[in-house]
Amino acid sequence: MSDNRTIGWLNRALQHEFGAVQQYLAQSVLARLLGDAEGAERWRDEALEELAHAERLMERLIQLGAAPSAGALPPARLGRGPQDFDGIVHAMEWQAVRLYQDAAEHAQRMRDEGTHALMQELLQAEVQHFRNAGRERIA
Repeated sequence: MSDNRTIGWLNRALQHEFGAVQQYLAQSVLARLLGDAEGAERWRDEALEELAHAERLMERLIQLGAAPSAGALPPARLGRGPQDFDGIVHAMEWQAVRLYQDAAEHAQRMRDEGTHALMQELLQAEVQHFRNAGRERIA
């Protein structure tokens, strides 16, 4: 079993990923209800990608002998509609980048190579999401 702080970082990351799944699914449903089938599909695909991240975090927690615990999720933010989605996502992805940077640094200090590698990989994915969200917001 790993140290409690590492378990805490992994569970915080899990909470973030489940919150992202919820956010993206809510955006998908809203887009579908507004007649935007393409947007609905895009947001649903994003939700599935975040769900895959959550699965990897759960796997790591279980490998370390800890029960996954995402805690309470923040409510989804719908904004005024599709025009607000990219701004909401941009802020959410920035939070993810900061979370994974801090978690990777902690894992490195603890010499936990498995957790460090996972956090670095997820960090790179979130950096790409952040960059893409920024481009979509500007476009």
